[in-house]
Amino acid sequence: MSTPLVVGTTIGAAALGARYLIRAWQTFKAAPRVRKFYPGGFDRDMTRREAALILGVRESAVLQKIKEAHRRVIVANHPDAGGSHYLASKINEAKDVLLGKTKGANSAF
Repeated sequence: MSTPLVVGTTIGAAALGARYLIRAWQTFKAAPRVRKFYPGGFDRDMTRREAALILGVRESAVLQKIKEAHRRVIVANHPDAGGSHYLASKINEAKDVLLGKTKGANSAF
């Protein structure tokens, strides 16, 4: 008589555990992925690699992607909106390097 009770309790516990794991997995999959930031500082002469890391694009990105990324990053770090003049100059320098307008090392800072 106690065997069906034990079997039923075991099946119920397994079902609740499976339900919990499925919901936890779905929550994990739906969570936004956080991008890791570049841990290094700025080099004296900005390279294409560093410029691409600053703007968050590939080194071989097309003109439109570079402009969109520049706009997105500069809006978040503009000095008029409480950002740093130094960071704004580095962001502008990164755009210039990727667009081929300068060879780097022309930052105001």
